Amino acid sequence: MLISELDYELPEELIAQRPASPRDASRLMVVDVASGGISHHGFRELPGFLSPGDALVLNETKVIPARLAVRKETGGAVELLFLRELDRANGVGRWEVMARPGRRLRPGMRLLAGGEEVRLAGELDGGHWAVEARDVPGLLERRGRMPLPPYIEPTPEAEREYQTVYAREEGSAAAPTAGLHFTEGVLAGCREAGAEIARATLHVGAGTFAPVRSGVLEEHEMHAERYRVPEATARMVESAERVVAVGTTVARTLETWAGTGEREGESDLFVYPGYRWRTVDVLLTNFHLPRSTLLAMVMSFGGTELVREAYRQAVEHRYRFYSFGDAMLLVGGGRGRVAS
Repeated sequence: MLISELDYELPEELIAQRPASPRDASRLMVVDVASGGISHHGFRELPGFLSPGDALVLNETKVIPARLAVRKETGGAVELLFLRELDRANGVGRWEVMARPGRRLRPGMRLLAGGEEVRLAGELDGGHWAVEARDVPGLLERRGRMPLPPYIEPTPEAEREYQTVYAREEGSAAAPTAGLHFTEGVLAGCREAGAEIARATLHVGAGTFAPVRSGVLEEHEMHAERYRVPEATARMVESAERVVAVGTTVARTLETWAGTGEREGESDLFVYPGYRWRTVDVLLTNFHLPRSTLLAMVMSFGGTELVREAYRQAVEHRYRFYSFGDAMLLVGGGRGRVAS
């Protein structure tokens, strides 16, 4: 599949800079994969599309203030995005980071965040770096910023909103954005509809948001991200009549578990058209960037042409796009359809 097949035209004014207020005032496009029907709703109507026997699976990862401004000893400014902890020994954490600008960085270089030090330990694959520092979580809490996407203007309000109401497990460098629409009221409505609420964790990193740089989609290599499916969630999913994944991160977590049999580990699963789904029946997701692995996954789940039509209608009906934008619910896709 050529990466150009994941292109679409999007007016810049449709890129959401703030979430809906309140969150559940966002819009919800419902796509019936079996019939090809597309209808338009509000997110508060989500419980009406759920039924007894559904397992609604949330990603309870919590975004950390992963963006850190540092300076070289020569004074040059560098920004580090902390992606994941690689290991820890003797009180020193070793983390994978993205660095901008990355030129002229060298192993052993000291980078300063105020009076605190980060050391470049070595270069990793894909232009990433390993860095070492004492008490990285504390350093980020003191001096880090929330890692808003580059298309969102950074403000204190935007940083406060960039977290789901059910976030529990710290470790993400980006929010699982399909979950940003939920309020406690909507979650209560889902329970009243008969759906069981299950929780899993995938710490979002470069695997989710790294751009596709190759011209052919299949040549893209996914970065690994840590995931965990608790035993209670596994039992709930196995007994559910329908599995409803809240976001592509949940979908990748469940599909990784289904494919490997491992409830905990690292996922580098790349889902694109032609993939055979094993677990997920319904997918709730936002409207994603062109040429992204996330859009490729959604096309795999709902069918390439139907998803293209859904995006065309989203632009026509002035839906809001990307992290703070509106939502799409694809019903009857995934394992319920023939891969294409």
